[in-house]
Amino acid sequence: MEDVSKVGIVACSNAMREDSRGQIERLIRYLQSIGKSPVISSCIYEREGVFSGAARERIDQLMQMFASPDIEEIYDISGGDIANQILDYLDYDVIADSQAVFWGYSDLTTVINAIYKMTGRSSVLYQVRNLSAGGSAETAQRERFQNRAELFAPRYEFVRGNVMSGVVVGGNIRCFLKLAGTRYFPELEDKLLLLESLGGEVPQMVTYLSQLKQIGAFDKISGIILGTFIRMEESMSAPDIVSLVEEYADPDTPIAVTRDIGHRDDSRAIMIGERIEITA
Repeated sequence: MEDVSKVGIVACSNAMREDSRGQIERLIRYLQSIGKSPVISSCIYEREGVFSGAARERIDQLMQMFASPDIEEIYDISGGDIANQILDYLDYDVIADSQAVFWGYSDLTTVINAIYKMTGRSSVLYQVRNLSAGGSAETAQRERFQNRAELFAPRYEFVRGNVMSGVVVGGNIRCFLKLAGTRYFPELEDKLLLLESLGGEVPQMVTYLSQLKQIGAFDKISGIILGTFIRMEESMSAPDIVSLVEEYADPDTPIAVTRDIGHRDDSRAIMIGERIEITA
């Protein structure tokens, strides 16, 4: 009999809309087809506006999965704005002892970096809903998901320097900065700072980069990884994100760019809280 591994599906940020139900059910069927047994949170779809349940309900569902000895991975399929609402109520001791690895992206940047800061554990920056996105991207994503070496192999190009190494922190730039000034903001000394974005153009990026500079981020990190900045790319913003970051970063800090991390439906995965080395 084929081994079946249990995985959790949660939504810690904005509730999923009813019109996404078909895609999520396709995702569940796909996971079942490759030998995974999804355990579904009761807090997934809209109940009251943006909420799929009260913060305590969402937390209880997530913590039950972290506490389970049978669940190997937890996939957060949400995004939006409200994930940091749960940070004060997570049981980080249970998370530290759990075998389950948390997966999420966008607003889940807050949870992923908080887990690293509070427990030292790494999590995956990736949206598993890409596995039911449809079209050629879905096919490629499924092949990578079943071949993890490919999934965790973003392709990089250096725009400054030719090598960088360190533990990766960051993610979505807007959401990462929600943690600034809190106990959940990771230490940045000698880290690789990953930044990507869905929305926002030049004014918003100047705001975010200025805040990063003002909290000393660019004086501490050992490298910068830039994923996709979707809105800026669509509008062909000038200056582009690379030019903006070059203005703020220390001139000796290496910068690498990748089209494989971010909000594209063909994006790959990266571990936040894990040490990597990138060479040209």
